[in-house]
Amino acid sequence: MIGIIGGGAFGSALAVALGRKGMVRLWSRGEPLTRNYPQSVEKVENIAALKPVRALLLVVPAQQTAAFLADTPLPDVPLVLCAKGIDAQTGLLQTQIAAEYTDAPLSVLTGPGFADEIAAGLPTALTLAGGDVAQQRLLSTDRLRLYRTDDITGAQLGGALKNVIALACGMAIGAGLGESARAALLTRGFAEMQRLGVAMGAKPATFQGLSGLGDLALTCASATSRNFAQGLAFGSGNGQTGGTVEGLATARAAAMLAKMHRVDTPITAAVAQVVAGEASVETAMAALLSRPLKEE
Repeated sequence: MIGIIGGGAFGSALAVALGRKGMVRLWSRGEPLTRNYPQSVEKVENIAALKPVRALLLVVPAQQTAAFLADTPLPDVPLVLCAKGIDAQTGLLQTQIAAEYTDAPLSVLTGPGFADEIAAGLPTALTLAGGDVAQQRLLSTDRLRLYRTDDITGAQLGGALKNVIALACGMAIGAGLGESARAALLTRGFAEMQRLGVAMGAKPATFQGLSGLGDLALTCASATSRNFAQGLAFGSGNGQTGGTVEGLATARAAAMLAKMHRVDTPITAAVAQVVAGEASVETAMAALLSRPLKEE
C-alpha cells in the first residue's frame, strides 16, 4: 500500500496512476481534485490512517513543506518528496527541510511528467533519487517508469531550477521575441543549472538526465506548464496567472544561492528581478542581450 499526502494536480494524478496497480490511501486538506479514481484509491480523513503504508508521497507546494511538516507529525515510514522548488526563505532543498522534522528514509520523485498525462495513463519516465530498488518497483507501473539515481541534490536542483528557465522562455515568447530566443534561453539556462548544481555538490551528469534536461525540455516547450504559462503572461503584460507556480519563489531562492556560491546565473537573476517587480520583461531581456560576447 502507498500513501499520498496532497490531492492537488500532481498528488491526485499519482493516486490514479498508482491506484491502477494497487492500494493507495490519499489524504488531502480539502476535497481532492476531481478525477476518475480507481476503486483501490481510498480517501482518508486522518493522516494516522497512512501508518501502514510502505511509502508516503508528500505532494504539497514546495513553499509549504516546512510549515506542513512542523505542524503535522507523519508516520515513521519512508518519505518521498515530490515538490519541485527551493525554499525562498532559507534556500533549503526539500530533503534538507524534511530532515529537520523526520528521521524516516528520504527520497525524491521528480522529472518530466504533466499531471493530466500521468492520470490519463500516458507513458511517462521520472527520476527516483535516493530510493532503493524495492521502492523503485513499488512506485513504477507499466506506464509510469522510474529510473534511480543517488544524486539527491542534483535531481532536486534540476527539478527546481528548470522552472526558473521556463519562466524566462515564457517571457520571451510572450514578449514576441520568437522561437530562436526561447532556444537560446533554454540552452544557456541549462548551462546555468549545471554551474549552480555543481557548485552545490551535484553531479554534472544528473542534469543531462530526466530530472535535468528532460524536465527542462518539457517545461519550456508547452503552455501546459504552469511556469511557462506564467512567463508567457509576464511577457504579454497580463500579470500573474494564479495557482501554484513554483518558479516564482524558486527564482528568488536560486538567485540568492547563486550569489552565495559565486556562480554566474544571468538568466536566473533577470527572472528574479521581474518576479520581484524590480525590472520589466523588456528591461530584463535587453540586459541579457547586452551582455559581452564570449566563447560558449
